[in-house]
Amino acid sequence: MNLLAPPAAALGWIGRKGTLVVAASLFVGLAVPGLAAACKPFLGEAIIVMLVLAFLRVDPVDLSHHFTQPKLIAAATLWVMIIVPAALGALFLAAGLDRASPDLFFMLVLQISAPGLMSSPALAALMGLDVALTLASLVVCSAITPLTASLFSHLFLGSAVISPYGLGLKLAAILAGSAFAAAVIRRIAGRAFIEAQRERFDGLSVLAMFMFAVAAMDGVTGHFLANPFLVLRLLLLAFALALGLIGVTAIAFLRAGRARALAIGLIAGNRNVGLMMAATGFVVPDIAWLYFALAQYPIYLLPHLLKPLAKRLQQTS
Repeated sequence: MNLLAPPAAALGWIGRKGTLVVAASLFVGLAVPGLAAACKPFLGEAIIVMLVLAFLRVDPVDLSHHFTQPKLIAAATLWVMIIVPAALGALFLAAGLDRASPDLFFMLVLQISAPGLMSSPALAALMGLDVALTLASLVVCSAITPLTASLFSHLFLGSAVISPYGLGLKLAAILAGSAFAAAVIRRIAGRAFIEAQRERFDGLSVLAMFMFAVAAMDGVTGHFLANPFLVLRLLLLAFALALGLIGVTAIAFLRAGRARALAIGLIAGNRNVGLMMAATGFVVPDIAWLYFALAQYPIYLLPHLLKPLAKRLQQTS
């Protein structure tokens, strides 16, 4: 009897049900605050595992075939990583957010400077959108993140709050280290093994995302009991920002086709804030952490809510 068969089957099942499991983890973290507190020290490890597994799914041989629309990929990267952060940062400054709530402003700058989620291609596949465009755009966005994040953190936060050079170096180390680890694993295990274990790797990714999401909820229940209106306002802000970016981006790229425009919108609206948090060492003010936690809700829930719209757009494109 193969003792590894049941765990492997369980991982495969978790991988197939991944989006529902991860969405549920947000509410588990709220319902069991003790579990969230216990998982919090392992946030960094969870992010590294997610990144390595995500890079493991990016086959270098196949990646070149995804760059079939270089102009659109370049335009998407410019929009997501340069135009949107510059415009939103200027808007936040004009609204006086840096003076009214500097801790929240700090986290918002980190959020708009982050690349899209490493799970964006998987979400695109789930929603029936252009996976090739999503993957290629995400790879380019991630590659330039250390440079653009350093630029915008210096521009909007200065060097007194956070060192832009230190942030850029840490981001480069995290991304390059994760990509290198994935390359080593791929080299040792072989392409055939990686492809055969895809569902199991998805299951491992889901478990890492589960721990990440549960840990991110640490303190949210206490904040809600103490000041529910603050939590609700920040939650509305997180959803408004995500939906607004998805909508504006989709309109901006409408000429590329409605389904492709929505795919780019998901990258712009759902950003990898956890990566930015890892680069800061998770040392952030209390309100910044609360917003970071609440920002996970649109990230994990919107793909489910927008799935019917994505299917309709795919049929009419």
